[in-house]
Amino acid sequence: MDILTHWQSFDIKIAVVVFVAYLVVDAMYAYYTITVIKKRPIASATTGALMHFLIAFGVLNYVQNYLYIIPLALGSWVGTYMVVKWDLRRDNQV
Repeated sequence: MDILTHWQSFDIKIAVVVFVAYLVVDAMYAYYTITVIKKRPIASATTGALMHFLIAFGVLNYVQNYLYIIPLALGSWVGTYMVVKWDLRRDNQV
């Protein structure tokens, strides 16, 4: 399929859902890393399992139309940024 065909089948509602899903995935991944470093096994394991569930949703969408990688990457960036900023603020309050 060429880019025009992908663009015609691109659904903004799906793009928003993919964006939000990957915002959550990367926020969870950053939180997962924090919980692993702090040796919290239940929080780490639960976060990891939920993360992979959401990752599967994204993969199913961008396999059908590679243009969904754009909202996926943007959501990923925002999710990681938010959690790292939250953790920095929390560290500065201690």
